[in-house]
Amino acid sequence: MVKISIALILALLCSVPALAEHPMMTDDTGTQGKGKYLLELNTEFSTENITANGGMAAALTWGIADTIDLIVAPPFQWAPAKGIGDIAVQVKWRIFDAERSGWSLALKPGFSIPTGDERRGVGNGAVSGGVMVIVTKASQHRAVHGNVGYTRNAYGLKSDADASRLDIWHASVAAEMHVTEKLRSVADIGIDTNPDKSSNTHPVYLVGGLIYSVTEDFDLDVGVKGGLDHAITGTMFLAGLTVNM
Repeated sequence: MVKISIALILALLCSVPALAEHPMMTDDTGTQGKGKYLLELNTEFSTENITANGGMAAALTWGIADTIDLIVAPPFQWAPAKGIGDIAVQVKWRIFDAERSGWSLALKPGFSIPTGDERRGVGNGAVSGGVMVIVTKASQHRAVHGNVGYTRNAYGLKSDADASRLDIWHASVAAEMHVTEKLRSVADIGIDTNPDKSSNTHPVYLVGGLIYSVTEDFDLDVGVKGGLDHAITGTMFLAGLTVNM
């Protein structure tokens, strides 16, 4: 079960839990505005050696102030283990915004609630927490985002704790560009600490994708994620939708 859990973490690393603008794994500093809501539905699927890996997540964002969002995201895995994972709760606070230069800065602390079944490989079995520092440089038709984050994982099962690193670091950079008024292209590259203690190779990922604005309040997206080292193998296909309310 430990091997299955670690394999799934590596396959889905920074995809479902990231809560960024899909298909990007790297988050931006944007917030919804007071009283506004954002609903995201995302899915990931890959096959490797005829073994399926996949999951999906629904994330609801509520603008509790113009510069502060509350995000709640329950993930669901369907392969190799099936079930609801640990629910993520995060707060994004944009603490700096220089509109003339396009630079902005946000902090995003959060924690996970152990709602999954760790014995089936769909949860940690204990509360984990961390924080992300987010930087964005935006102009009229393009933007660049950078993330640096830290997560302290906890595990309910001793076997999982013994096999896993508890301190996980993340760093990533993403860029987006308007191809047309409704279509954006995105690219994302990042690295994470390998949670598997038996490996010193830290997974590096690369994502490419498109976001299409059907209306001002409704986006569809597709993307492909692959690994740049052997810590992530195979190709993951991404798809999602976003609704502003």
